[in-house]
Amino acid sequence: MATTEYTIKKLGVMSVAWFGAVIGLVVGIVMALIGAVAGGAAATIAKSISGSIGIGATAGVGIFIALVLLGGVFGLICGAIVAGIYNFALGPANGIEIELDIKK
Repeated sequence: MATTEYTIKKLGVMSVAWFGAVIGLVVGIVMALIGAVAGGAAATIAKSISGSIGIGATAGVGIFIALVLLGGVFGLICGAIVAGIYNFALGPANGIEIELDIKK
């Protein structure tokens, strides 16, 4: 296969930021699911001790939503920071060279 070399000179800050947001949402969902399982176990223990689930279930739902949203927000912010640093630091240094295969 023929290969072609390219150089990434600049990254679109918002496109990388949105990509980071999507990755952050996925990580947030995974962490929220883990938290929901742990919260469910804690609520079960709390029910066996006090006889009421009460605030444990409500807190679990709130934490689930917060983790998903925070993952997206922090992913967006981190993506923008990474693209900005790349553009500032590596742009003048001729960027990153990549080699791509051409499909026929």
